[in-house]
Amino acid sequence: MKKILIASNNKGKILEITKLFKKLDIECVGADQFDFIEPEENANSFAENALIKAKFYGDKTGLIALSDDSGLCVNDLNNQPGIHSARFAINENGQKDFNMAFEKIFLQLANKKIFVKDYPSAFFICNLCLYNPHNNFSINFEGKVDGHLIYPARGLNGFGYDPIFIKNGMNETFGEIDHEIKESLSHRAIAFFKLENWLKNNYHLLS
Repeated sequence: MKKILIASNNKGKILEITKLFKKLDIECVGADQFDFIEPEENANSFAENALIKAKFYGDKTGLIALSDDSGLCVNDLNNQPGIHSARFAINENGQKDFNMAFEKIFLQLANKKIFVKDYPSAFFICNLCLYNPHNNFSINFEGKVDGHLIYPARGLNGFGYDPIFIKNGMNETFGEIDHEIKESLSHRAIAFFKLENWLKNNYHLLS
């Protein structure tokens, strides 16, 4: 069995990616098992930030690393919070507070005269970066899901911005749908399916 380090301390992401990898007979280890201070994600794109994380953890541990940089992009807010999605949810005490982030998004939309009844459009992006520290090889895979925002937040499943996002063609938020359904159609699932198809012909690069 191959082993891959999931370059994230986000337990929700680690769980989702571990489930996706299970069918490939690949063991996953979360970065939360190590006592590292996360690297600063100061790039200008999801792909570049994903590489920063994968390379940091891969080089530190000597394990092949898979990072996930993802975020919510609101069309009427110039695709913000985007690559700043995680930082956007940090409160004045330095803690992640997504309820606060939800309020900030809808306050900014209201300032533009855009309200919940207008079904503000948004999309989720997930960029996966696979990095092998033994040969400095890296490759990225990206998934995107379009939808709209709802407020107040609905659902206790998922994590992050899931409870305010409804995928086009659906009625429930990513915080309401079953985990199994989300794992088949989310931005992360789309990116992972691309990675999975690539691995079928390039599995040897994990050696």
